[in-house]
Amino acid sequence: MKTIKAFAMSAAILLIMTNMESFGLEKSGNAVTEKTEILTPKPLAKPRINGPLVYGCRPGHPFIYRIPCQGERPIHFEVKGLPKELILDKKSGIITGKTPAKGEYDLILEAKNSKGNDERKLKLVAGDKLALTPPMGWNHWYAHYDRITDQMMREAADVMISSGMADVGYQFVNIDDCWMNAEKNNDPLRVGPLRNEQGNIIPNKHFPDMKGLTDYIHNKGLKAGIYTSPGPRTCGGFAGAWQHEEQDAQQFTNWGFDFLKYDWCSYGELAGEKVTLDGYQKPYRQMGKILKSKARDIVFNLCQYGMGDVWKWGGEVDAHCWRTGGDLGFELDRIFDVALKNAEIGQYNKPGEWNDPDYIQIGWIGNANKMGIPELTPMPVNMQYAYMSLWCLLAAPLIYSGDMSKLDGLTLSILCNHEVIGVNQDPLGKCGSVLKHNADCFIMVKNLADGSKSVGLFNRGKSAVDVTAEWAELQITGKHAVRDLWKQTDLGLYDQKFTAQVPSQGVVMIKISK
Repeated sequence: MKTIKAFAMSAAILLIMTNMESFGLEKSGNAVTEKTEILTPKPLAKPRINGPLVYGCRPGHPFIYRIPCQGERPIHFEVKGLPKELILDKKSGIITGKTPAKGEYDLILEAKNSKGNDERKLKLVAGDKLALTPPMGWNHWYAHYDRITDQMMREAADVMISSGMADVGYQFVNIDDCWMNAEKNNDPLRVGPLRNEQGNIIPNKHFPDMKGLTDYIHNKGLKAGIYTSPGPRTCGGFAGAWQHEEQDAQQFTNWGFDFLKYDWCSYGELAGEKVTLDGYQKPYRQMGKILKSKARDIVFNLCQYGMGDVWKWGGEVDAHCWRTGGDLGFELDRIFDVALKNAEIGQYNKPGEWNDPDYIQIGWIGNANKMGIPELTPMPVNMQYAYMSLWCLLAAPLIYSGDMSKLDGLTLSILCNHEVIGVNQDPLGKCGSVLKHNADCFIMVKNLADGSKSVGLFNRGKSAVDVTAEWAELQITGKHAVRDLWKQTDLGLYDQKFTAQVPSQGVVMIKISK
């Protein structure tokens, strides 16, 4: 559970990157990322439609979906089979309107520019379930902590578009803690009355117009997320939702938020030292029921650090994803251990219900122990590839939490490989299973909806080694095609086994098809 101390607001000015279209040589501060470290090929000029193959939404609620599409702009979009309740902006690829009546709608998305065209199927499932594939987006916490402002949020939305992240499926732009008022804080602009005379929560002076903020995000075809705690205070000492749960949920709905992170924080003081299973579930069951009654699709993220084996009951309290452990920012050197632990509970993953091992923290991030100004991660490049590979094979939410104003070519290449992301977004919703070879090497195998398998060959050791995937342990026979997903290259036909040299603390991630 995170312990937070308030810091004074940074006076640093965020700089929006203007040249993010290529994954070539980039300079970030004193660090230069070499082209040899960048495995993901540059996006092509002709259109390529990405994103999930299935999308859950609730009938009668506001609908917004930006078609994720790489390629040279302008792109002209068309959608075949679009229900009459929905409208497509053919220039932006943004679909808006009201979700149609309960049922499944098979759409064909089409994109065309001067270099070519592409099409992709998308099944809209209008019903009860949201997040039929793991949520993708950005959260401010590990970059900005209690320095976050409205302007930073808007700039993050801008960069999600300009960087190409939205073109591969990232859609949520989420505020974490510290948007409300606190009774005391080193920043006087974050101090003030917690609620007005009507009991409505009051944003601090860094967030002068919450509805204006969500409108700004929605106008880009993206979605907005917000944060609170079931306790009287958040982890940062700001106003929580205690005894105002219904009122706050309605306020979030009125403001137009699409995602709620609900953080245990000070609720532990109310629950007491010996918490029963019902005690762990109570605040989340209450908020889940409230959110489900609102006339808006709001993805519900439980943040209670895996207590009470939340993966066994998170779906029962109408949550869509739930943290399975402590803050990963304090243990980034243990991403392999965290991933292996999550694989052990992978049976609880399924469409609409996801184990969440915490955010992707590469590129420029703040030191979690100091809540510091973002610095370039000390994590080795090979481990960054392993990190993203593990989260995709686990079918974990892909929420980036680095500084969006300092994205470089390497970071983008790791975040934006559409073939690797495709494994995460596979509609079967399976979590990868682990086959341990020795103390340093293991294989993670994820079954995909098309009958193929994605396989990660991982090496935790200090030097490169050969790792072999035997067909027998993968439960397949005969010749199979093998494709390197990071390099997006076909490697050929293999029979009985596949061997690759895996770099230190790194991964080779492949797809094996009949």
